[in-house]
Amino acid sequence: MKRLLALLVCLMMAFALVACVDDPTGGEDPVGADDLKIGVILIGDENEGYTYAHIEGIRTAAANLGIKDEQIIWKYVIPEDATCYNTAVELAKQGCDIIFSNSYGHQSHMVLAAEEYPDIIFCPATGDTANVCGLPNVVNFFPQTYQSRYVSGVVAGMKLKELLDNGTITDPYVGYVGAFPYAEVVSGYTAFFLGIKSIVPDAHMDVQYTSSWFDLTKEAEAAKALMARGCVIIGQHADSTGAPSAVEAALAEGTVAYSVGYNIDMLSVAPNAALTSAQNNWSVLYTQILTDVIEGNEIKHDYTAGYETDGVMISALGPSCAPGTAEKVEEVIAGLKDGTIHPFDITTFTVNGEQVTTSVFDFSTMNSDFSAVLYEGEKIECISDGYFNESQYRSAPYFELRIDGITELNK
Repeated sequence: MKRLLALLVCLMMAFALVACVDDPTGGEDPVGADDLKIGVILIGDENEGYTYAHIEGIRTAAANLGIKDEQIIWKYVIPEDATCYNTAVELAKQGCDIIFSNSYGHQSHMVLAAEEYPDIIFCPATGDTANVCGLPNVVNFFPQTYQSRYVSGVVAGMKLKELLDNGTITDPYVGYVGAFPYAEVVSGYTAFFLGIKSIVPDAHMDVQYTSSWFDLTKEAEAAKALMARGCVIIGQHADSTGAPSAVEAALAEGTVAYSVGYNIDMLSVAPNAALTSAQNNWSVLYTQILTDVIEGNEIKHDYTAGYETDGVMISALGPSCAPGTAEKVEEVIAGLKDGTIHPFDITTFTVNGEQVTTSVFDFSTMNSDFSAVLYEGEKIECISDGYFNESQYRSAPYFELRIDGITELNK
């Protein structure tokens, strides 16, 4: 396998790479599932929702493909620094054929290792450099999370409408706990908000950043601050149970407040406040990538999956959801699958009071401190057919428009 992949790398580097999700890095001879050795680099462990979702995804993919537990080497709580590079090199020396990592900050270290080990496939999840770094053995993957965010927003919108209709509230005010003001977060909270607006057009939302992907205390405090401002539903793009737990406590004390989580079902920590969670079915992407390796299919630079292939979902609806929510969710998911609903339909939002008809995104990637271009990419018009085409030109989100109705409190 490795000799063939090394030959592939040499051949592919003779050709220019086109920045497109469907652009392959190439294929190789089939590899028996019994012969495959997998390395996994994780930012957290099973106690952190985002990482737990990846762990379950890999385990499910392995079970689907007949890959045994002993063929997988796990590396937990690996920070986004040189430790990641050292860990990737260690896994390479241990004979891994493919190495995954699950955090954006791992990417530069994975690419560095990929340069030194061209016969091994390196797959940094949520990354954005595979198409532009010039290395055929680098693969990025990310689900179409904006779709499940939109659906979870519809769930929130149904609850918001119920509260307005019965006179419990008069202001459709929503809050969102975000980790960082990155495209991944902006794309998600915008889709969430537009899902709400599809039910309650007058809704407005504030975003409170924590500057951390996982921090129980910061996320709880952000949720409390949003509720103190009057927000009655708190969404999140942060990886802990801090926000839902804070909302549950507030609800128990008489505050009108409900939660929409992320990654995992939050009913265990917020049995009354949790409405649902936007979730990624990472097993779909892990299965796709590993199947291509095992069967000798073309290995793409980017892998993505949405509702059409069950790559995203929402968790079970909580008991506090409004009547009719389940039926509305089914309707919206069907629309996403058949293409009659697009979360970023340009007729549903404005920027500075104007409808957006053009949005050219530069797919170049920056260095670690965002001071200079690291890899040059194409500039592509992302609006066509009446909507912003998220996840079409790479797997990682690139929707960065700040639309009307959303306020970032501490960007």
